[in-house]
Amino acid sequence: MMRRFADADALAGWIIEALGPEIVTGLPLGIGKANHVANALFARAKADPALRLEILTALTLERPRASSDLEARMLEPFVERVFGGYVELAYAEALRGGGLPANVHVSEFFVNSGKWLSNAAVQQHYTSVNYTSVAPDIILKRPINLLAQLIAVDESGPRPRYSLSSNPDITLDVLPELTARREAGEKFLFVGQVNRDLPFMPGSAELYADDFDAILDDPSAEFPVFTVPRNPVGTADYVAGLHAASLVRDGGTLQIGIGSLGDAVTYALILRHRHNSLFRELLAQVTDEQRETAPFEEGLYASSEMFVDGFLDLYDAGILKRRSASGHVLHSAFFAGSRDFLDRLKAMPEERRRDFDMTPVSFTNALYGDEDAKRADRPHARFLNNAMKIDVLGAAQSDTLSDGRVVSGVGGQHDFVEQALALRGANSVMLIHSHRIKDGKAEPNIVWQLDRTTIPRHMRDVVVTEYGVAWLKGASDAECIERMAAIADYRFAGGLAARARKAGKLGKGAEPHTGGNRPERLRDLLAKPRAEGFFPDFPFGSDFTHAERTALRALAFLKECGRSKTALARTFAAGLFAEPDADQRAALDRLEIGGGVKDRLYRALLLGAWRRAAG
Repeated sequence: MMRRFADADALAGWIIEALGPEIVTGLPLGIGKANHVANALFARAKADPALRLEILTALTLERPRASSDLEARMLEPFVERVFGGYVELAYAEALRGGGLPANVHVSEFFVNSGKWLSNAAVQQHYTSVNYTSVAPDIILKRPINLLAQLIAVDESGPRPRYSLSSNPDITLDVLPELTARREAGEKFLFVGQVNRDLPFMPGSAELYADDFDAILDDPSAEFPVFTVPRNPVGTADYVAGLHAASLVRDGGTLQIGIGSLGDAVTYALILRHRHNSLFRELLAQVTDEQRETAPFEEGLYASSEMFVDGFLDLYDAGILKRRSASGHVLHSAFFAGSRDFLDRLKAMPEERRRDFDMTPVSFTNALYGDEDAKRADRPHARFLNNAMKIDVLGAAQSDTLSDGRVVSGVGGQHDFVEQALALRGANSVMLIHSHRIKDGKAEPNIVWQLDRTTIPRHMRDVVVTEYGVAWLKGASDAECIERMAAIADYRFAGGLAARARKAGKLGKGAEPHTGGNRPERLRDLLAKPRAEGFFPDFPFGSDFTHAERTALRALAFLKECGRSKTALARTFAAGLFAEPDADQRAALDRLEIGGGVKDRLYRALLLGAWRRAAG
């Protein structure tokens, strides 16, 4: 029988009494972790060296941290406003401080992007594995004896109903076998922690109370769920989004990711549907290829490992409406999103929430198991993923730096590339910015050779940058090089072609025509529609105030300047005698820029950043 607890420490004591001094626990990725349960077990292990605690998890989320005084002025009030009340995970704080006890081991298969690059313990204990392989190759191969998960509750009926809500992903894949092991005599507990800030997701994610061995449910164990504020969407994002949206076929299947590129694709799809003439007009200025441009009549169905904000926007816009054989418009394995995303889901009548079925990751990320039905549900699939770098032969680097340090993890990217190749009429679409700015200088993201490879060249398909689309599936190496150079920034395309000719991979007369692949051309493209209210910095709202949004533009430019003394000096000079407009004055006030020596330096840098970023 399921037991109820009102105190996390009492529950931890009961777990240890039932399982003994060796606890191997699985915590879901992202927001699905039972934070109070994990913290209580960690506290017990820290106090008792005889207790061994192993934590298998992914995507441990923490409040944003500032890396400079100016950034702290921006972040600290924002973090308190947006993340106030969030309960931090004690094992993450210990990892940050280098104080993880010897009897506690933490291993992740996906880490919060870029947040753990300098942490040796996290880097050494990272496990590289496809999302679909986590269940068979990590969870079920270890002596796991505890699952501890945050769960939602619906109390509108005579008895409470429970849901795995944000994270059925791995749990539903491993629970049957772990339960069978217990019936065969092995020790195993499944523990839920109720959090009423989670949306109750009916369908596949709903479980009976007796499916749990224990549930922690008390006001003391409630906390605001971690949210992911939406990032600003820039010019390059938007134009890449226009290209990507023109690849999506009405009546097809869609996967998109989180972040500014995902938001740009969402915006472009809605633009195509609601403002079709503008969409066609803009697309005609950037390509003469025959693309998908009609509004959505049949609509789209989503099969995506992550239920991102954008899918809710597409649903509200009447685009995400094609129903699978099960009646759902979306199947997804986990979600994490903005505060607005969570609140909209919670406010929906359950009848509408049933359109979204939260399922195991084996369902969304693979065709194995009921393959005929999955194939029938997923015609004309477009699986959109982001990469850090792509080489001219189509291989992608998405998760690891040249020295082996992990930025994030492969996650489900390889799963969807493999699925796209297996589905007739499907495409794996890699989205990437043509270049990035580091220490004030442009560096290419389309390169001759990669340091590390996430997706190999033989699985190449479609690559999209702000300068166009490269169709690589079935193409020769020379064709791939020509097509990739054609969507590179003009500063680097010629060098790529020269390198290819020297290696004998490109004919002597081949020369990419990329003179128009310039950032200023993209700004000109969007200037008129922006003046009419299209393509705003935050197309779907923001947790940032207006003054904070203004400050972000300058801070982003200063981040691009990096450690370059030349770039910083030019920015300082540009702002030294500049006068702020009303919005900039509000931003300076928000950052508490006063009259001291340091603040005068900050003021000039910020004013210079606004001026240089604008043009």
